[in-house]
Amino acid sequence: MEKNILKVRAHDAIVGVLYLISVGLTFYTSNFAFLWIAIGVAALQIISPLTKFCPVYFILNTLMPSSDPIQNGK
Repeated sequence: MEKNILKVRAHDAIVGVLYLISVGLTFYTSNFAFLWIAIGVAALQIISPLTKFCPVYFILNTLMPSSDPIQNGK
């Protein structure tokens, strides 16, 4: 159970860092094209409950095989 909590926290941290990178690069460079990173991450988060697939959880499921798989497409 604790490993699942760690996996969820790792997912949230990775997604949060991607958002911060996107906004930071947009602010630093004044290039609004970097906002597409945030839009892509948001789109994946919105669609993942329907498809039951999340790329971040796919990687975390591979890296943490001793925990229960989360959103592994099943």
